[in-house]
Amino acid sequence: MTQADDHNDDVTLAGEYALHLMDAAQRRAFEARLDAEPALRRLVVEWDEQLVPLADNFAEQTPPKAVKARIDAVLFPTAQKPSWSLWRILTGSAVAAALAVAVLVTLPLDRAPTPFAPSLVAQIAAEDQSLVVLASYAPDTGILRVDRQAGAAPSGRVLELWLIAEGAAAPVSLGVLPADAVTDITLPADLIPAIAGGTLAISEEPVGGSPTGTPTGAVLAVGAVTTI
Repeated sequence: MTQADDHNDDVTLAGEYALHLMDAAQRRAFEARLDAEPALRRLVVEWDEQLVPLADNFAEQTPPKAVKARIDAVLFPTAQKPSWSLWRILTGSAVAAALAVAVLVTLPLDRAPTPFAPSLVAQIAAEDQSLVVLASYAPDTGILRVDRQAGAAPSGRVLELWLIAEGAAAPVSLGVLPADAVTDITLPADLIPAIAGGTLAISEEPVGGSPTGTPTGAVLAVGAVTTI
């Protein structure tokens, strides 16, 4: 492959990154390159500069209080200096309003992805913040996106996510959380009505998950599902 071909590929990748079209694994691999490649960072900045004007006609809106809580959890888990990845979170929010328009402009209709627009969120956190997981549910997709911000399972154990519906007698397992920090869970149709007003909890379980269908290990974190 020629140097020109390499450059064209990077331009495409930078565009997919700026438009949030990459999955979690692709974003992590691309951000690892951003830390080491100034030229690639410049391509992302160029994409952002082209996309920002698309948001000029959007009226300003006051974000819900739940959004600030989620941003605080991302920004201040420790006193460490923000990394390039964190800077992308901040700058990406400036063009978020333009992304839906930009995707339709730059992609054929048959490739335009369904936007992930959550209307329900939960911060599932331990009292000492040793485990912090942000969950957001987008009804248009039926996807519950789980983003582990801090903490991990104890050695030899796994984390299992549970939904406790309002008024329910027992929790229902939503599955074992993978090692990836961000994962998407497609909710079964019969659980979709239960997510609103429910509670999400995380327990530590044997490898493979609870053998009984109910939590057998310690419940490490709990969070109420709220409307954005």
